[in-house]
Amino acid sequence: MLVNLTDYGYSGAPVPDASAFSASVIPARITEMRRDLYKTICQFGEAPAVITGAFQYEAECRHNYPAVGDFVLLKYNPNGPSGITKVLPRVSKFSRADFSGHGEGYVKNIVEQVVAANFDYVFILCSLNFNFNPGRIARYLTASRRSGGTPVVLLTKADLCSDAERVSRVDAIRRIAPDVPALAVSCVTSVGLDALAAYLLPAKTVVLLGSSGVGKSSLLNTLAGETIMEVKAIREEDGKGRHTTTHRQMVRLPDGALIIDTPGMRELGLWDADQGVNALFSNIEELALQCRFSDCLHESEPDCAVKAALDNGSLPEEQWRHYLIHKKESAFVESKSASPQHKNERQKQITHFNQKKHAGRRVDDKHGDKELTES
Repeated sequence: MLVNLTDYGYSGAPVPDASAFSASVIPARITEMRRDLYKTICQFGEAPAVITGAFQYEAECRHNYPAVGDFVLLKYNPNGPSGITKVLPRVSKFSRADFSGHGEGYVKNIVEQVVAANFDYVFILCSLNFNFNPGRIARYLTASRRSGGTPVVLLTKADLCSDAERVSRVDAIRRIAPDVPALAVSCVTSVGLDALAAYLLPAKTVVLLGSSGVGKSSLLNTLAGETIMEVKAIREEDGKGRHTTTHRQMVRLPDGALIIDTPGMRELGLWDADQGVNALFSNIEELALQCRFSDCLHESEPDCAVKAALDNGSLPEEQWRHYLIHKKESAFVESKSASPQHKNERQKQITHFNQKKHAGRRVDDKHGDKELTES
């Protein structure tokens, strides 16, 4: 039975006729990733795949490799693993900064790790127990603003707290990001789940993000109406969970919506996040434009619009604190983000430019001497 790839969000060039698949390259979508082995969906159904040698040779950096949600070109093989020859342009991607296991004080180069691609919505999950952390949610929101997807905050396990606590914590998120939907939900009582129908639309893709134990797999199982992902208990004393989900996987729900489940992240390093910071904290950016001085540090300068907003309470202290933290981290990651290969290439370009510049000066000097002699 043939698959209509548009049901999986594909909107590119028409899929070739099924009768002409012999050695053709066809579009497909990455649905699962386990180390170097991929699962894809194409017009012929599910197909295991690996990247080709030519792809490996041409890919400059790891972030150019396929991620779950990517649309790719596939050299289809009905008798074994197909070959991924190209990753098609991404309309959205969620990336994190990978410190490669180093502490902040020891890291030399920070690289980009693409978690998921080509999604419409980002569901940021945080549970309403010991795991509740507005600062962590703010970090995910900053990264989501940069991703190209629309963020939605889901405060899970609403059955574990009182109505008053639930309202208070939803309000805390709205103070950080007033324009981002924040919903309290429960997979046990089904509270708030009806509101998700506005996002779970046919052929639309949602990526689930959050720490271990916040209920991503439970939410996926509830929405699917069956057990797709294994769920483990959390530690009652601190609400922390174990990494139940160990790989990234995309699932198509009965109503046609697509969900990308991801492993829990202990730390989310912000990658190329300056644009996301500016978008999430756009009210602060607008205030800064009203300061008397364009280089205002918002500390003791006169006529500082930011300080005035902090003093009169129109700018919450908590939001300002998160803004400063994210700006500082974004600058740090930017200073460390170039790969050694990129740095070497950049240095070669600078050296080549300087050599040409000096060579041009030597030619000019010779011509000048000749003119002086003739005169």
